[in-house]
Amino acid sequence: MNNLPAQESLEKLDKTDLKILHILQENSKITNLDLSKKIGLSPAPTLERVKKLENTEIIQSYHAKVNQQAIGLNVKTFVQVSLAWQKDNALNNFMAKVQEIDEIVECYIITGEADFLMKIVCKDIPTYEQLLFKTLSQIEEIERLKTLMTLSTIKDSSVLPFKYD
Repeated sequence: MNNLPAQESLEKLDKTDLKILHILQENSKITNLDLSKKIGLSPAPTLERVKKLENTEIIQSYHAKVNQQAIGLNVKTFVQVSLAWQKDNALNNFMAKVQEIDEIVECYIITGEADFLMKIVCKDIPTYEQLLFKTLSQIEEIERLKTLMTLSTIKDSSVLPFKYD
């Protein structure tokens, strides 16, 4: 794969590329023919542009957005984590352990009162409680955990806030 720096890649995007990105973020299953009609190009150059966006890693992958409740994942929490920095290799050990826990679907290094913010998805409250007490609290690099339980989702967009026109 071609690894252009992000700014260099951004400068090479024209309005058609941006339109393609917007459309694919809304519906990655769109056919090349339908995409070409929406952007006003024939299918061959449309496919070339999509391939270029993939090769420069502006488009990194395609995913199915799954309805969590429909498959029984009814609890979403955000957990603020403060590390015990005095522990040897705390950061690397913590990051390695996070990678092994499937219920942690996102994890960010943050600023503020905590060091990390994790998004966790579970079946139900007892499952989350078990994860909290039997798994997360057993990670010795963690000094403190603070759970923020979601009640409902107001907005969940996968379209990035970029000027597409």
